[in-house]
Parts: sequence; C-alpha cells; structure tokens
Amino acid sequence: MSTSDPNKLITKADKLTKLSFTRWTADWKSATVLYEQAANAFRLAKDYEKAKTAYEKASKGQEMLSSPWDAAKHMESAAALAKELSNWREVADFYRRASELYIECGRPQPASDALAKGARALEDTVPEEAIQLYTDACTVLEEDEREQMAFDLYRAATNVYIKLEKYTDAASLMLKLGLAAEKSNAINSQFKAYLSAVIIYLYAHDFKQAEKCYNDISQVDAFLSSDQNRCASKLLAAYTDGDVEEIKRVAQSSTISHLDHVIIKLARKLPTGDVSALKGETAEGEEAPLDENDLT
Repeated sequence: MSTSDPNKLITKADKLTKLSFTRWTADWKSATVLYEQAANAFRLAKDYEKAKTAYEKASKGQEMLSSPWDAAKHMESAAALAKELSNWREVADFYRRASELYIECGRPQPASDALAKGARALEDTVPEEAIQLYTDACTVLEEDEREQMAFDLYRAATNVYIKLEKYTDAASLMLKLGLAAEKSNAINSQFKAYLSAVIIYLYAHDFKQAEKCYNDISQVDAFLSSDQNRCASKLLAAYTDGDVEEIKRVAQSSTISHLDHVIIKLARKLPTGDVSALKGETAEGEEAPLDENDLT
C-alpha cells in the first residue's frame, strides 16, 4: 500500500479503531498518526472536505490518547477548513469544541482565542453567532480573572451589534467593558467605554436612555473629574438646549477622537434626529406649575 495515498491511510486508520473478532482493543495510537498524515496530505492537495474529516478523526484520536491540547489543535484545523468550505455551522461547533478541549487542559487563554477566531470567521455571515462567541470568549477570560484580556473582544462584539443596528445591545456591551476595566483598574478604558455608551444611545436618538446611562455612570466618583465625563455632560447639555452646532462641535473634540474608530464615526454623525423637540420638553418641565398641596 502506498503511504502517499491519504484515502488508504484513512481506511487503514479506521480499521485500527474498529473492534472485531480478531481485534479486541482499538489501536488509537497508530490510527491517530495515520489520520494526521492523511489530514496533512489532503490539505496539501486542497481537498478540504476530506482534510476536515481527517482532522476531526485525528482530534478524536488525541482525545482517546488523553492529549486534549493536541486534540484542540486538530479541531482548530478542522474549523479553519470548515471556514474555507463556508460551512458556518461547523465553524462555530469546531471552535467551541476546541475551546472546551483547551479548558480541559487548564489553558483559558487559548480557549478564549479559539472562540474569538470563530467569532471573527462568522462576523459577516452569521453575526448573531459571532457575538455569542465573542461574549463566551470574554466569559472564559473573566472566570480566570483576566478581564483586561477581554477588552478587545468586547469592542469587536460591540462593532458587530452596531453593524446590525442593535444600539441598545451595543451600549450595554460597552458598559460591560467598563465593568471589566474597573476590575482591572484600567481607568482610562473604563471611562472611554462609559462615554461610548452615551454616544451610542444618542446616535440611536434615545436621549432618555442616554441621560439615564449618564446618571448611572456618574455614581462612579472618579468619573466625575474625567475628560470623558465633561464631554458626555456637554453633549447632553447641548441636546437639552437643542443646540445642533454645539453638538457637532463637541463631537469633534479630542476626547471623542481618542475613542474607538466605530464610535468616532457615530459621534461625527450626531445629531441623528430633531433635537428642537427636546428643548421644548425641557422647557415644559421647567415651567410646570407648583402644586401648593405638595410639600415635598
């Protein structure tokens, strides 16, 4: 038998893993070597479907040999080939499985990285799944108290939400980034995330939610003396005054210029709706008649 024929290598390996009257125990060690050889040969021949299947089998073999690290590596190779084949369901499944195997051998960083690779592969085709993978990747790091390593993953997931025009979800994720940054004592990243959340709400023309968000983050004492707080305060004041030119001026400020590119783009488009109505609402609130019976 020619060892250069990957199909024959797979056939031989399969026989080694199947029990029969003459074989009472599977020879996973020999079979796994053959699966790995076949996978590499198929990949070189650009037969990605067969290469993917061979890597899956090689991964299973390494699992049977109690080597989750090597099993995870092979599963990532299968996932990369699934991407080449545009098999998006398998891309997600394989990267998730690779992550689980890395967790088995106590390696949270590669486990998170595997999920992030899957997320990046799916951003354009299955964005909701990509967001879930990014979020899971963050969770893996946070459970290992590595919040600072999750910052870029939160930003990437936020970008996907913005592309989907799911602005409330995007703002919520920015606030989660702020919490992760707070736990990491990364004050600058924390305050940038807070300002970003306010901008996202304003871009969605949800002034009430932007105001509520600002009131919540203002409970953080250190934030009150920050450039990001002053910028958010000026933006909200300009909205309250219905001052379009002031909104545009603040949106061009250096504080906003230091935010993530996607947030800068949103800020530069403010205001996105009619702000004159806000001025009317505020005036009405200020001129409400006093209730003589209300002694509070």
